[in-house]
Amino acid sequence: MPSEKVSVSVSFDQIRQLIEEDMAAVDRVIRTQLHSDVVLVRQVSEYIIHSGGKRLRPVLTLLAAKALGYAGTHHHTLAAVVEFIHTATLLHDDVVDKSEMRRGQKTANELFGNAASVLVGDFVYSRSFQMMVSVGDMRVMQVLADATNVIAEGEVLQLLNCHDPDVDEARYLQVIRYKTAKLFEAAARLGALLAGAPDAVEQGLAAFGAHLGTAFQIIDDVLDYSGDLSETGKNLGDDLAEGKATLPLIHVMREGPPADAALIRNAIVEGGGQSLPAVAAVIRESGALDYARDCAQRESDAACAALKGIMPDSPYRDALEQLAHLAVNRSR
Repeated sequence: MPSEKVSVSVSFDQIRQLIEEDMAAVDRVIRTQLHSDVVLVRQVSEYIIHSGGKRLRPVLTLLAAKALGYAGTHHHTLAAVVEFIHTATLLHDDVVDKSEMRRGQKTANELFGNAASVLVGDFVYSRSFQMMVSVGDMRVMQVLADATNVIAEGEVLQLLNCHDPDVDEARYLQVIRYKTAKLFEAAARLGALLAGAPDAVEQGLAAFGAHLGTAFQIIDDVLDYSGDLSETGKNLGDDLAEGKATLPLIHVMREGPPADAALIRNAIVEGGGQSLPAVAAVIRESGALDYARDCAQRESDAACAALKGIMPDSPYRDALEQLAHLAVNRSR
């Protein structure tokens, strides 16, 4: 009998409750694998892992595996691997971006210094590869190795795009698909690999993850100009201060009046943190936030479409679809 569809009003916490025991097992793996005889490694890695993240990527791996009937335990290890890869990128990102706040707390580099953040990020990366080897599946290793390589390329692309007002929507989306969506794609694909699913199912889940990750990042960029610090947990306008041409800015430069476009271009070139109030006002009045939300909604719709017909109805399958809705309809 088909399962009852999950309500659109379901929260992320309710989805996590569906896999509560699995998440507890992932947490145990994380705590065990964070152990190091080097005290500073433990301090920094535990700080960032336990600083209030959603664990969205591990949830994606667990739900995909459960939706396909996987009954082993490797999904716990691989969910932790995905979280470790994400954590390592955060440690490195915050150094590159000179960020001071993440998830409502000081960044690791702000507390422990840049050198410690970079080196502990290397530790977390290398530990993730030790863990994926333990699963003993070459295809799993290939997917995760490829993902980490593409993520690194995305980081470099983003660096090249900083302070460049000529970044267009295609270049913006390329960075997202490399830097953010690729790990979402890998996280979903892993569930299919563990379950021994047919290639069509694996590709469908990979497409779902890629579209979900793209929607999630676009909304992150919207929240940089429309959110509240207490909800988003980051300093509003950080992207502008770093000279990043995100989608709301690109839309104004492309569609807005010349004076508004000039204001945005100058802010990107100069790293316009100081001009945030003026830029934010222009963005809100221009319809750029609605445009970006519409783009995110199309990605969410594409994610849901990728799930159709590739797995049986179940609460886990419904929860995957609900994640696509939540990625767009959130305030943090």
